[in-house]
This record gives sequence, C-alpha cells and structure tokens, in this order.
Amino acid sequence: MARRHPDPPRPEEVPAPTGDDLAGYLRSQATEFLRALRSHRETGNGLGGAEGAVDAGRALRRSARRISAALHTFRALLDPAWADTMRPELAWVSGTLALEHAQEARLDRLLPALHRLSGSTPLAVRAVAHAGPPRTGAPAPGTERGSLTVGAAKAGALLERRLTLARARAHSAALEALGSARFHAVADRVALLASDVPLAPAASGTGLGPLAAAAEDRLAGAVATLPLVTAGDPYNAQALVHGLSPDPAPHPQDGPWHQVRLLLRLHRYAREIPGTALADPRLRPAAEALTRHRDAAEAAAEAAQAARTPRITPATAYALGVLHADQRHEVEAARFTFQQTWQHTP
Repeated sequence: MARRHPDPPRPEEVPAPTGDDLAGYLRSQATEFLRALRSHRETGNGLGGAEGAVDAGRALRRSARRISAALHTFRALLDPAWADTMRPELAWVSGTLALEHAQEARLDRLLPALHRLSGSTPLAVRAVAHAGPPRTGAPAPGTERGSLTVGAAKAGALLERRLTLARARAHSAALEALGSARFHAVADRVALLASDVPLAPAASGTGLGPLAAAAEDRLAGAVATLPLVTAGDPYNAQALVHGLSPDPAPHPQDGPWHQVRLLLRLHRYAREIPGTALADPRLRPAAEALTRHRDAAEAAAEAAQAARTPRITPATAYALGVLHADQRHEVEAARFTFQQTWQHTP
C-alpha cells in the first residue's frame, strides 16, 4: 500500500488591515516627523551641514504629506474634527518647506534647457551674457541659432536673478515658519499623535479596504476625464494655443493632470499600509511621469512670466519663447509617458 504523504501546511491568511493598523501607521509617520525635526534643528545649528538640513527638510515634508493623506483617505475612522483641523496645518508645513526646493529645481531645469536649445555650453552662455551688446559695426548673428545663443545668455541671466531671489525669499519664509508659534503648535500635536491616535468609536475593528478602494475609484474617475487619446499622439497642437498670451493664468489643460497627480499620491500612500490593496506596478512610473509633467508645466509658466518682463530685448524674449515651447513639449512627452504606463494592465 502506497504511503500517503501528509498534506502541506496551508498558508495562514493575512488579516485585512483595520483601524488599529492605521493607528500604527500614523504613529510611525509622526515619529519620523519628530526625528526629522530634531535632525533639522541640529543641522540648523551647524552640527550637520547644509546637506543634512536639506535631507531633514525633505523628511519633514515626506512625513507631513503621508500623515495628511491618511487623515484625508481614512477620515471616517478618525475623530473628524481633529482630522479636519490637522490636515490644513500639515499642508501648510509641507507646502512652505517645498517652495525653496521647487525654485531650485526650476532653475536646474530651465538653464540646461536653454544651453541645449542654443547649442552652447553653460560657460559660453554666461560669457555672452556678461559681454554686453556687440561692438558698433560688428556683424550681427546671421542665423537663428546665433540669435538664440545671444538671447539665451540674457534669458538665462534673467531667470537666474528671478529664481535665485524667489529661492532666497522661500528660504526666509521656511525659517520664519519653523520658528513660528503656529509650527510649534503643529509639532506638539504631532508629538501627541506619536503616542495617541484619536480613532473614532469602533474604528479598531473596521477594515481599511473600502476607504482605500474609494480613493482608488476617485483616481480612476479623474483619469477617465483626461484626454488620453490626445496624449497618445506625438504632438498635441492644442497644448500650444495659449503660448505667451498676456493672460498669466495657468494653462487650462494642466489642471486635470495636476489633480490626477494629487489623487495618485493619495492612492499610493493609502497602499503603504500592508495588506490594503494588491500590488500595482504602474503606480511608481505613473507618479514619476506626472511629477515631470508638473515640473515642466511650472517651468513653462516661469519662462512665460519672465518673457513679460518690461524692457527686455527682442532676442531675450525670443529665447524665452523658444524655452516656453520646449517645456510645453516636455509636458506633452510626460502625458504620453503616463498614457503608455497607465493603459498597461497590471
């Protein structure tokens, strides 16, 4: 008689996450916030250097965003009054600390783009910027490329002045915010959150799945309104209709894409609690594409705003117009990447 082998052990089912798991997640993010704040204060006192302060500021923003996102997605499982007062304060902290980094990143995007478009090295462009107008009788640039090189130097100097000043103001605003009574009140509330999460009654045993699924549904609904068919084309002529118009309002096509980026962030953060949802390999590359979209759109807006500066030369305005168009093409490229990523079924 054949010997019967014992059945292999059945894998234990992983319990669905509940309000208790949400509380653990919030406590861990609050601890990260406090750790980053301590590191920022130490580096601010000269103990860790400028790079350490940047890393600490980034960690502060990261934990503030995650706490705020959890309060938004899982509000029904928390004390609603507490969540509704805490979220705007965390958004203020994250937004204030992000401004300086945003100005620096914008400059890092625009200057290399100018160098690429003009066919000149950064040193050559700077040399032209400081050389002044051509001597009397000197031959004017005979080609479009030459005109762009001269204009790019002036445009680069203009952008550098504008964005360096904006970065300095953002840095001062961040330092002022971190020393304010408002920020200390936020830090005190986060310190309380690290030990005591104000859950709603009966939230401990309530599953997180339906609320996480609702966040995913909101994302899917927003994506459904995007012109993904147009984004699949190699060139979207409608994206350049407004161009350098006198209207300083944001580009009308950008709003829905920015909204999708925010909803995708909420969806990704909700899934950081283990067991909340199945893995989706599209999320990270889709988020990266939408971040590139946001950066390019804001860079294009900065180029357009700089082009409205009074009394700049035609060559400078021309270079800024070319730069604006280049960044709007980068916007289209990011939309195309998102479309290709999102429509692949995981």
